[in-house]
Amino acid sequence: MNTIEPRPTTFLDATGLIPRSEVKLVIATETFQHTGSFKFRAAYQVAMNVPQSHVIAASSGNFGQALAFACRLFGKRCTVVMPNTSAQVKVDAVRSYGAEADLIDTKAITREARVAELAAIDPDIYVSSAFDDPWVISGNSTLGVEIMERYPDVENIVAPVGGGGLTSGLVLAVSGDNRPVNVIGAEPKAGNDAARSFREGRLVTNDFEPDTIADGARTKSLGKRNWEILHSETGLQGIVEVTDDEIREAVRALFLRLNLKVEPTGALAVAAVMANPERFMTGRTVCCVVSGGNVDPAVYAQILLGN
Repeated sequence: MNTIEPRPTTFLDATGLIPRSEVKLVIATETFQHTGSFKFRAAYQVAMNVPQSHVIAASSGNFGQALAFACRLFGKRCTVVMPNTSAQVKVDAVRSYGAEADLIDTKAITREARVAELAAIDPDIYVSSAFDDPWVISGNSTLGVEIMERYPDVENIVAPVGGGGLTSGLVLAVSGDNRPVNVIGAEPKAGNDAARSFREGRLVTNDFEPDTIADGARTKSLGKRNWEILHSETGLQGIVEVTDDEIREAVRALFLRLNLKVEPTGALAVAAVMANPERFMTGRTVCCVVSGGNVDPAVYAQILLGN
């Protein structure tokens, strides 16, 4: 019987992270979660609850390795469709958990098309989205519950936005509480489909996967379920767009000032607050979600050295 469950998040006081700022900042870091990111919360719910014996998903890495581990825990087969540009550390992790990493050229075939090809082969397959899946959203909401329990005075929860699975879960957690808490998204400016969707009032899709250092946010659009949740009256209360240079600066700051290794996507929320401190100087707690720490060593070294 499986005895492994998602770990509680780790909270850090980060008030001094932004010099000469009055932002009361805390960090909820999922870098110590199983498989190194918040994605295990979602993957665990999928593997535990779906009846099928084979689970397939498309992922740039974090959800893929989380799903691979979760499926191994529950004795299920797992296939992860990944871009051939995925960080090697993430490809290796997927394979180390016993799953198949199906690498594709996303300019030749989309992730969705390849998943559909594989799903047509076996009727006992559950196709899971890394973000647009009810079990995924439910799993991610557990992080929001932990934040609310730990910080009764939290006013803003800032979190990365890719497909919208994490922020959707946080919104659901917050909307189930009586306190006025804002969930704010942090998105790469180079892949700002979510921000554009909010400005235009409709779901906007990128023509190609965005070219950003934040590889976990290289999604073409928000999921349809996610858009419905995030665009609702109680949904996201704003999106902050950040440049790749601002993301790099946040990665360096987290390492130098908090001794925390974070992947670029995981640093999005901190980058948003560091680049716009005046927006968050309200006197109440701001919680930045650091979503993961799975970064290729060579890429990480380049960022730290400013290359």
